Amino acid sequence: MRIAGAASAFPKHYYPQAVLLAALREYWRGKIENPRMLDQLHAHAGVDGRHLVLPLDRYYDLQTFGECNRVWIDAAQELGERAIHCAMARAGLDLSQIGALFFVSVTGIASPSIDARLINRMKLPTNLRRTPIFGLGCVAGAAGVARAADYVRAYPDQVAVLLSVELCSLTLQREDISLANMVSSGLFGDGAAAVAVAGAEVKRPEGARCGPEILATGSVFYPDTEDVMGWDISEKGFRIVLSREVPEVVREHLGPDVDALLAAHGFERGDVGSWVLHTGGPKVLEAAEDSLGLKNGEIQASWDCLRRVGNLSSASVLCVLEDVMLNRRPPPGTLGVLAALGPGFCSEVVLLRW
Repeated sequence: MRIAGAASAFPKHYYPQAVLLAALREYWRGKIENPRMLDQLHAHAGVDGRHLVLPLDRYYDLQTFGECNRVWIDAAQELGERAIHCAMARAGLDLSQIGALFFVSVTGIASPSIDARLINRMKLPTNLRRTPIFGLGCVAGAAGVARAADYVRAYPDQVAVLLSVELCSLTLQREDISLANMVSSGLFGDGAAAVAVAGAEVKRPEGARCGPEILATGSVFYPDTEDVMGWDISEKGFRIVLSREVPEVVREHLGPDVDALLAAHGFERGDVGSWVLHTGGPKVLEAAEDSLGLKNGEIQASWDCLRRVGNLSSASVLCVLEDVMLNRRPPPGTLGVLAALGPGFCSEVVLLRW
């Protein structure tokens, strides 16, 4: 089974970090005890700019969670359709070949879920298996790839598609002046990504460029870490829970989690020549480098993705994967690792061979 194609899709509205900072500084004028703290947080976010699902001035019109969620429902379908079309085209596959659709998001909710709406919108096969997943947050990109791999292992003649849509700007609580919310205001952006995973028996056109083979996947849950990251959900919507402990949790666990999966399949960390990691933020990426002993630019693709578009929650690691597949493809036979961490707290690791 292979990752046959990957593609991102972004809203048309893109703003430099300085423009976003100026808008927040004006909105929170007189509410933040130390305004310079906001400037420092944005300056240290490692982000040049971000896509937003709406023009900046439209956010002032959103007064309720319901209004934000309706924007999410509409935009998720448009971005999701674009991402799936592009991922399948790059894979050399037809939409009629999709046997399963996994949808992940943590920035909006819908029933019928977005995957159901896309079947109607895109005329997808009506007998495909749908699995909408909510609540995994940043780890859901890697987890979704793993679940898609599980599916095509059972059905090797089928294609499973993973779609992630994260519109983080719609979750920003403008009355919340906590440190966690100010950090997130400088870090998170909007976007979507899709990945097509093809079973071993799926026939593809001659000359279609192959993506990496999925060798194995691993999931690790860290007991009693619910307060590290997540949402405090109320009638106002999603209020960010973001502990200062996140980098330390990453530093403590990611290396051992990767080593355990590698050892189970006869490999060592030194055998890995390609790394696709979630773009959690500068401190998280530094912690990942420390935990994995990476000091020579091995995760530059993740740093570059963070700089270009910010943290896209579950879509981030998929955008890094897309960049590696298009622009930084390692030599054939190279062992790779795709990994992310998120609420739970937990990790998902996917072992690849390019």
